[in-house]
Amino acid sequence: MTATDDLADGVRSGTRSAIARAITLVESRRADHQKQAQQLLAELLPDTGNGTRSVQRIGISGVPGVGKSTFIDQLGSNLIGDGHRVAVLAVDPSSGRTGGSILGDKTRMGRLAISDDAFVRPSPSAGTLGGVAKATRETMLVMEAAGYDVVLVETVGVGQSEYVVAEMVDTFLFLTLARTGDSLQGMKRGILELADVIAVNKADEEHEDGSERAARELSGALRLLRGADDDWQAPVVTCSGLHNVNLDRVWKHVNRHRDWLDAHGGLEAKRREQMVQWTRAMVRDRLLARLTAAGVREAVRAAEQAVRAGEQTPDQAANAILDQLDQARG
Repeated sequence: MTATDDLADGVRSGTRSAIARAITLVESRRADHQKQAQQLLAELLPDTGNGTRSVQRIGISGVPGVGKSTFIDQLGSNLIGDGHRVAVLAVDPSSGRTGGSILGDKTRMGRLAISDDAFVRPSPSAGTLGGVAKATRETMLVMEAAGYDVVLVETVGVGQSEYVVAEMVDTFLFLTLARTGDSLQGMKRGILELADVIAVNKADEEHEDGSERAARELSGALRLLRGADDDWQAPVVTCSGLHNVNLDRVWKHVNRHRDWLDAHGGLEAKRREQMVQWTRAMVRDRLLARLTAAGVREAVRAAEQAVRAGEQTPDQAANAILDQLDQARG
């Protein structure tokens, strides 16, 4: 039995140290680790959501300050109380200069962090487009193979994150706030198109009435945007993660969306298409990685310097880099 076989067995048995090692392996950028990681994922794939329908993949996004971590801590605790095992993949924003991040989600999710039926994995976004960690998809599969039947992916919420997370989950839950005179202010059309469930969080105390108004306005906007004949009308729910108000309603609508996907044959088709999207993402990542190879890296630096000096147009510089990449492939 190989070391990869041993690690796969440890993951399937739910051994926390084995799960942590497996995630570290899939997050590693070392070529030998990446090869081992792909062998591991191939072994684990039949035990994941791609081999069973029981796993629920939920993406949770929203602007900074909306209370995502508090909401997830309470929702996850409720789900554990109902007999689920919950994995949280919380992606922290990274420094554009150093690549470092705070990774404070375990402190903000105090109950889940110490629960035997939860696994909170904070990961730096490391500059990845959309604020979703590079290995989020792989990490999801590891958690599912370890027996976690609800996987919550919390994203940074910085523009592209909503689009990226929607390509890897079954249901996309968007958290928003009602704090301005115009509750639709700042809401992007793309978010309304992507969201399967919308929750107006922090709907407590003096904000309760404003949150109800915001929910009504959002519901109206969704009807105008999607039309009455749209198969799935995203519900808008008011809630409070801090006070555990209406989180059961939020989860009810998440389950309604899952049931709708099942009834319309959309779940399996969605997951198959997501695997295709994953393939495309891996191709892009590996092409970008080749730009750091020894000979190509120098060509990239020279081309960039030529653009700065006004000696080449960006188009000419790009062609020079791609020509060098072709030569390196030989």
